[in-house]
This record gives sequence, structure tokens and C-alpha cells, in this order.
Amino acid sequence: MGQVTVGLVQMVCDPDPQVNDQRAVAGIRQAVSQGAQIVCLPELFRTRYFCQTEDYSAFDLAEPIPGHSTELLQKLATELDIVMIASLFEKRAEGIYHNTAVVLDGRKGYLGKYRKMHIPDDPLYYEKFYFTPGDLHYQVFDSSYARVGTLVCWDQWYPEAARLTAMRGAQILFYPTAIGWHPWEKRERGQAQWEAWEIIQRSHAIANGCFVVAVNRAGWEPTPGAAGGIEFWGQSFVSGPDGQVLVRGPVDEAAVLTATLDLAAIEPQRQGWPFWRDRRIDSYQDLTQRFIDP
Repeated sequence: MGQVTVGLVQMVCDPDPQVNDQRAVAGIRQAVSQGAQIVCLPELFRTRYFCQTEDYSAFDLAEPIPGHSTELLQKLATELDIVMIASLFEKRAEGIYHNTAVVLDGRKGYLGKYRKMHIPDDPLYYEKFYFTPGDLHYQVFDSSYARVGTLVCWDQWYPEAARLTAMRGAQILFYPTAIGWHPWEKRERGQAQWEAWEIIQRSHAIANGCFVVAVNRAGWEPTPGAAGGIEFWGQSFVSGPDGQVLVRGPVDEAAVLTATLDLAAIEPQRQGWPFWRDRRIDSYQDLTQRFIDP
């Protein structure tokens, strides 16, 4: 494995899933026309971000995996000879739902899925109402173009998740994402919030000597049945193993980005900054504790 070109499809999402499907397909085709071999879509790309409210009718949006969406996307992956990462609302059984990323390979077929492990519960991000925490642990998929690890949105704040996925052999960490500003706090805190989001993920790239790809949505999405909403901040990006941003998307519009990654850069980066060599694995047992009382 030498160089691989990744494609990021930053979307503005419509209330109609079929419109979003069309936008996703158009974005994927554009990314491929720009040379992309692995393409990632934003978190829950088929709908607007329904977790702004607790609404039982939203469970009707869930689907089995594998299922209808994976079949359609797999056909596209096969046609275009690409690897595709897509975030879907999975119905596992009656009353059990997951926020799930699937990996589809044009040559190898359906490689598998990762279920989001960390589930937030914050104002306008009421995901615990909808999603059962993942039980597939951290996943790495040996695709036709690279070994890819899939994590989802809120997972991106946890260095443990990035570390364990990288330790399983991921050369690229993909984070399908839906994150934005609350309008009432953007002026005071918005810049710091966005910078923290990018910095934490760049730190995962540095600490693990791997590439990181974060794919967000953009645009204003009103809260159903209430005033307010979320302004998704876009700015999808790719970080190199040294933490440098290779490409970054716009703030407030859809975009298709590509970046060519030199996978051979991983080994010398880890040799020069030997964080893995110097880890004191004999001293980390307390990480399995919720908190260490004084």
C-alpha cells in the first residue's frame, strides 16, 4: 500500500431522505472524478439531524444493516471501484437501534460495520433516546486501498477510542460527523468549540502516527416543532500523521474534498516520534476506572 486518495462529501441535508441519497451519490461521483478511492459521507447523511428532539416517529427512519441502503451503495461502490464509508440509522431489532458506520468495498463487497460506542446526551443532541451504545468494540477493515478504522462523531473526543483503533492496525481513522453551533452561544464560544473539535482529532493523528479524516455536515437545520436549531459548522478536514491539516472544507456550504495520503509516511513518523515504543503499558490499569478517588 502506497498512496491513496480519500474523498470527503460534506453535505447540506434535506428533510427528504431521497434527496439526500441523490446528493450523496452526486458527491461520491464528484469525489471519484477528482481521484478518490475511499469516500466518506457525514454522520446520518440520509436525514436531517433528528436527534434535536425526542420523537418516537423518528424510529421509522431506521433500517436493517445490511439492507436497502447498503445494497444501493454497494452497487455504486462496485461500479466506481471504490471503498465507501457511510453512517446509517440501524434497526437491529424492535426497540434496539444503533448509530452505525458501514464499510463497502467495490472489490471485496460488504466488509462490515461499526456501531458508535460513545453516545451523547446534550441540548439538541439527544442521542441516548435513540441509540444503544455499540457492542462490536473498535473495528478495523482491511479494504482494497488501506486499513481503515471507523469511529463516529462523539467518539472523536476520546483518545482511548482512537488509540485502540489505531493499535488494531488502522492507517486512516474516519469520523463521520454531525456537529455544529447552538445559535445562543456561537458568538461567545463558537470559535473555541470548533478549534477544540479540530485540535482533538489532529492530536489523535499525532499520538498514533496515522491519518485522520473528519467529515461533517453543513448548513442550518431547525429544531422540529420548536424555535431554534443547529448551525452545522462544516469544515471537514484531513490531518496527516504529524497533525498538519492537508485539506479543510468551507463553513457553511456543501463541498467535495479530496486529499492524497502517502501511507508510507506512517512508519517514519512513528520512528521519529516513538510514542508507541515508549508507552508504559504496565502503568495504565486505572484507565478502566470511571474515576480515581483521592
